[in-house]
Amino acid sequence: MLLDTIKGVNDIKNIDPSDYAELAQEIRSFLIEKISKTGGHLGSNLGAVELTMALHLFLNLPEDKLIWDVGHQAYTHKLLTGRREGFENLRKFGGMSGFPKRKESDCDCFDTGHSSTSISAGLGLVMARDIQGGTNTVVSVIGDGSLTGGMAYEALNNAAKLETNFIVVLNDNNMSISENVGGMSKYLNNIRTANAYLDIKEGVYNTLKEIPKGNKVVEGIRKAKSSFKHLVVPGMFFEDMGITYLGPVDGHNIPAMLKVFQEAKRTRNAVIVHVITQKGKGYSPAERHPARFHGAEPFDIATGIPAKPRTTANYTDIFSTVMTKLGARDEKVVAITAAMPDGTGLKRFRNMYPERFFDVGIAEEHAVTFAAGLAAGGLKPVVAVYSSFLQRAYDQILHDVCIQNLPVVFAIDRAGLVGSDGETHQGIFDLSYLSSIPNMHIMAPKNKWELSDMMKFAVTFGGPVAIRYPRGEAYGGLKEYRAPIEFGKAELIYAEGEVCLMAAGSMVKTAVEVRERLKNDGYKCSIINARFVKPIDLTAVRWAAGYHKLVVSLEENVASGGYGEKIREAMGQMKTSAGFLQVAIPDEYVEHGNVEQLKKEIGIDTETITERIKKEMENLS
Repeated sequence: MLLDTIKGVNDIKNIDPSDYAELAQEIRSFLIEKISKTGGHLGSNLGAVELTMALHLFLNLPEDKLIWDVGHQAYTHKLLTGRREGFENLRKFGGMSGFPKRKESDCDCFDTGHSSTSISAGLGLVMARDIQGGTNTVVSVIGDGSLTGGMAYEALNNAAKLETNFIVVLNDNNMSISENVGGMSKYLNNIRTANAYLDIKEGVYNTLKEIPKGNKVVEGIRKAKSSFKHLVVPGMFFEDMGITYLGPVDGHNIPAMLKVFQEAKRTRNAVIVHVITQKGKGYSPAERHPARFHGAEPFDIATGIPAKPRTTANYTDIFSTVMTKLGARDEKVVAITAAMPDGTGLKRFRNMYPERFFDVGIAEEHAVTFAAGLAAGGLKPVVAVYSSFLQRAYDQILHDVCIQNLPVVFAIDRAGLVGSDGETHQGIFDLSYLSSIPNMHIMAPKNKWELSDMMKFAVTFGGPVAIRYPRGEAYGGLKEYRAPIEFGKAELIYAEGEVCLMAAGSMVKTAVEVRERLKNDGYKCSIINARFVKPIDLTAVRWAAGYHKLVVSLEENVASGGYGEKIREAMGQMKTSAGFLQVAIPDEYVEHGNVEQLKKEIGIDTETITERIKKEMENLS
């Protein structure tokens, strides 16, 4: 096999060009086989095989710098830089990350995980190169979906002023996670079907500049060239910004890409190379269902069907059902997502109420301020977003929603540990960053029924509300405990004495398990379901501190600024002899791995919590 000869960086340059197609097929077969077992981002990687090969043939890594936007399409890059063995433990605890990691390889020059960052990072590497007198090539790869993110345009605006080489490869597959939306998508669709246009070489400009009044001639030629391009290619958006545009070029034709890359390298400014690829190419299930294979669980290769089909509802399913019911009951309820109608569970709402559904693309900041505008106009917006991605809109939550105290509901999916995607995707900071904002109210459901009740409460509340819930199967326990939601009130589940577990959201399930273990060891144990993380129920804290030897807070959030800190502060202002133990995620980034394994590693699993409580009780005796 040709792939056997690729053992390290730049080995691809020893492959005969006549064998490129065969190598691409071997890479696809390898990725399909490995990801079918480990899970991972399949569609985006299959679509970028030839593009990655061409970039590795063009560049001299690690001296040259290659930045992948988001980074979930970098599997072939990892394969071509000697990390083949790492695919056995891809995205597993202690194994290879599914994203570029500087600590993993010198060929990964920048850590990525969220979208629309690669041009900014690449521009920084370009300026660092020039300041230090370097001559290496810098290439940023960005998808057309990521171009809906405003940060990309902030970077392009700066890049337009460059008088040095910087290559931006636009990997255009007409997809982000779901199908792209908006004006940029329409613009790129027009370019995809446009004819090739005249391109006057930079050398002509440089020669003319040497003659008297040459600059005026150059300017005249540029204006004529621009006018011609406007006739041939719709918009010429990038050229109007001052960025050279080359393409579109077939992203599965390696010789064609190499030719354009060499041309791009000769420019003395920022240049966009527009490459057209097909997401999921080479594997028919992924070609037919690219969104499903964006982030795939282990699957059967022959059919593409998940190896372990889901049989129970997860929290996203519950949210989806509740949203459709709320939409039917109240015509003022509207839904907003940032390019993730499927992932957030809004697909059904979109199908039933298309006029009240808004997909704004990968633009979380805009999504939040847009929702604020909808609320100011008298509607009841629900912003469905992953916890990790909501971080990007902190300023908009603070300034545009909460200062005005507008009734925007934030349905925060994937809160807490999410597992295999690692540091950039763990939703472990939302309780902290949202708690710092005046007028924000935060809720966390203990089970699937409580999520439904909280959503109904939130849309009638009249102010900013965030409801955070975890990834995965919705907890079906404690069904009999369903007291009505009251603002700022916790729910007492068990009242026994000695130890009081005050748990937020997903940790209520863990608290139930801990209680069983403590009871088996002879301890009496109460459980309070927090329901509200902000404001906390001071009456419940006072009861817990007054009738128990030890109060324990449990949350799936970092310790700093979270639920436990609020309990600690409240108890500090009370006259109590009760001890306090905070169970939370340490203030550190959590790497990729199985969620249960990660919980054990960081000490928030049932067994570890039980042992910590028993030790604390012994110290209090």
